[in-house]
Amino acid sequence: MKLLVDSGSTKADWIAIDDAGKVIFTTQTLGLNPEVLSKEQVIERLNDKFDISHNKEKALKLYFYGAGCGTDRMKDFLTEVFQEYFKNAEVKVYEDTYAAVFATTPKDEKAIVCILGTGSNCSYFDGNVLHQKVQSLGYIAMDDGSGNRFGRHLIRGYYFNKMPATMAKEFEKEFNVDADFIKNKLYKEPNPNAYLATFAKFLIQHKDEEFCKKIIKKELKSFVKNYVMQFEEHKNVPVHFVGSIAFYLKDELEAALTKRDYKIGNVLRRPIDGLIAYHVLNN
Repeated sequence: MKLLVDSGSTKADWIAIDDAGKVIFTTQTLGLNPEVLSKEQVIERLNDKFDISHNKEKALKLYFYGAGCGTDRMKDFLTEVFQEYFKNAEVKVYEDTYAAVFATTPKDEKAIVCILGTGSNCSYFDGNVLHQKVQSLGYIAMDDGSGNRFGRHLIRGYYFNKMPATMAKEFEKEFNVDADFIKNKLYKEPNPNAYLATFAKFLIQHKDEEFCKKIIKKELKSFVKNYVMQFEEHKNVPVHFVGSIAFYLKDELEAALTKRDYKIGNVLRRPIDGLIAYHVLNN
């Protein structure tokens, strides 16, 4: 049995397949970002799912694609945790961009591949090797165009009284806006980036409001400028996207790219289904 995992900071999609690619089970855990979780927290999230905990000894291969796995230290950390948990499995940990590449880019083709979900990322794939020019410093310093950045804008807009009054009342009904509650979520509880990203749905639902339009336009412009334009090839290859933010803001993304004569490529909400075909063919 092979386990394929696509993990963001908010959630992780799991699919177990046999050698022919037949699905044995699918499940979902909370996100397994090693930058914000301890070993104990990772194991707790694995044990919380029956399908995973009761099949862990049957897994012979585990392919994990995850947010927060962009450095060797984080890859080694998760590899060690998974190797201990899935005792019979060969474990391979990749940064989440590789899942996006394999799901969106035809074999041997070149592309710029971006992730816009809870966090954000961008790489150039030359048909064989993935190249990155920007190493992520996490949600506080980077993540332009991401769900957590949108959440930050909304909270600030609400507290600085910049959010329109009618929208602010809706915001109050949908979220707990008590200052102590928010501060506890941001500074005391795990996964503050995932908490911030929970506000993105509200922004997308109100994306035609001028207040939200400005936020979306600003963040997507920043993403294109700071991430996509790092690569000299940006005008010659398609720009693919994976992630819920990209999926629900596809029109706005396309507008931001075509303004600079860039070609938008595939836009997928989740890459996990595309990974099945890839691993059946290549492993």
